[in-house]
Amino acid sequence: MQISGSSAVVVGGTGGMGEATVRRLHAAGAKVVIADVNDEKGKALSDELGVRYLHTDAGSEDDVNAAYAAAAEQAPVRVSVHVHGGPAGGGRLLKKDGTPHKLEDFRLTIESYLISFFNVTRLAAAAIAKSEPYNDDGSRGVIINTASVAGYEGQIGQVAYGAAKGGIISMTLNAARDLAVVGIRSVTIAPGTINTPAYGKAADQLEAYWGPQVPHPRRMGRADEYGQLAVAIAENDYLNGEVIRLDGALRFPPK
Repeated sequence: MQISGSSAVVVGGTGGMGEATVRRLHAAGAKVVIADVNDEKGKALSDELGVRYLHTDAGSEDDVNAAYAAAAEQAPVRVSVHVHGGPAGGGRLLKKDGTPHKLEDFRLTIESYLISFFNVTRLAAAAIAKSEPYNDDGSRGVIINTASVAGYEGQIGQVAYGAAKGGIISMTLNAARDLAVVGIRSVTIAPGTINTPAYGKAADQLEAYWGPQVPHPRRMGRADEYGQLAVAIAENDYLNGEVIRLDGALRFPPK
């Protein structure tokens, strides 16, 4: 895919990995729409780069459709990246005092991390399908979702988060098969421990804890490494139906 001359939507584009992806896609020549709920950061990034920002609730059909409509006004919609965060709903399945995990916390995590991703995926597919193919293979674009290595080896207290991210992992190949008929690829990135500005003062502590556990490079990941991978996925037309771990060969221990 030739990114230049295409439009891209980054849902969660004001977060660490989202912002890095916005910058990478913009540098590659895409007309980028930042879709998120952090208006202050979104507008600041919009002003800096000259891209569009729309306040977007990933679980809202109207909001998400508006973001892709804004992208279509600028250029054919070819790239969708979804990397938004939300409440992780942490907690053991059963506490030491015998109290079970709260059902409402599980529901909230699934809603935030799985249902919203499905909502964006289906609406992104509808938007990209309206663009004309850009090659003889009938290719129209790519949908890049974000899971986590917790979807494979969730730690103690991550039963809800792991279930949600595991759902995104499972959705990847199904989506690729469903969307093959309209030339849309589906790829998921499963990050490990990525050190983003969201951690604030705790970033150094996290680096000291996680860095030595990563086989190589012996450090936490960087947000720009996510953005770099997202662009590489978009550019490679034969990469489809795959989940790519971005974790330095880290495998989560139980805790």
